[in-house]
Formats: sequence, C-alpha cells, structure tokens
Amino acid sequence: MSTEPDRSHATVDVPAGVTLTVDGRHLKVKGPLGSAERPFPSDVLALEVKDGVATLTLLLPPGRRASQALLGTWAAHVRNLVAGLTRGVEARLKVVAAHFPMKVSVRGTDLVIENFLGEKFPRAAHLVPGTAAQVDGEFVILTGTDIEQVGQSGANIERATRIRDYDPRVFQDGIYLTERSHFKEAS
Repeated sequence: MSTEPDRSHATVDVPAGVTLTVDGRHLKVKGPLGSAERPFPSDVLALEVKDGVATLTLLLPPGRRASQALLGTWAAHVRNLVAGLTRGVEARLKVVAAHFPMKVSVRGTDLVIENFLGEKFPRAAHLVPGTAAQVDGEFVILTGTDIEQVGQSGANIERATRIRDYDPRVFQDGIYLTERSHFKEAS
C-alpha cells in the first residue's frame, strides 16, 4: 500500500469579494479592483470553489511530470490573479540620462521617450492593456491588476531604450527596471 500523497489536486485560498468562474475555456475572476479573464484548459483541469478555497483538479493521470507541472502552473496563475485583483501590482523603473536629458511622457497606450541619446525622433514603448504608467521625476511607476501585464510593460520599456553600436560601459543611458513587478502591500 502506497502512502504517497494525492497529487491530482491543488488548492488556492480565495478571499471574500473574489469570484472565480470557468465559462467554457475561459477563467473569469472578479475582485475589488476589477476583473480579469484568461484562457483556461478546461479539458485537463477542473475548478471548484467552495468555502473560500478554490480546488484545481487534474483530469489527466497524475503520475506524469508534465501533468504535475501543468497543475502547479495553473495554481500559481490563480494565486496571482486573486492577489492582483485584491491588492494590485506595481513596478518601478529608473530613467538614466548621462549624455542627453530625456523627456519621458505617457501618451495613450504608449510611453514616449524623447531626445534619447540626442535622437531626432522619439522612441515609444507599448503599455499592455490593463497597465497604467506614471512618470514621477526620474522614476516611471507601472500599476495594474495582472502581474504578467505589468511585467511585460516594464520589459517593453527597457527594450525601447536598448542601445546598439555603442560601448555600454560608457553609454549607460536608458530606462531600467529597479523594482520588479510585485503585489502592493495590504493596506
């Protein structure tokens, strides 16, 4: 007789005010800060919410490593969605301008960087929908409810100020991530 634990279930605590529903192949989450939707593999995972606990059940044989990885990944996705919709997500980037003064501003869904290394035409970084940017002196603060969207927006900004054909030890200008996307402290 095996005393191995049951590896076909994963549980996630769901605070009051957050609802999780699976509609076809979509997971819909509503919380105090808004709502989010994400594709959900309902043919291999089942979601049941009861008494403030969400239980993900694996519909595949649980002994396979890929099945376990899928279950753990989706448990983390659900935890991140719940935390983002209850506490919010924030990331900080720093504007470094050693050679030419940069002007950074938000225009619609883009972060516009003007006078980067003295360039004539502005560069732009796309902000993923659901992410808001605010320029505060030499810092750019990204906020949102989905940790992946905020992180991708930060990566887009860093990539927009990447320097080619110059020595990076001398030309350190750019916008760099100083605080990764993280959940805000509970207030």
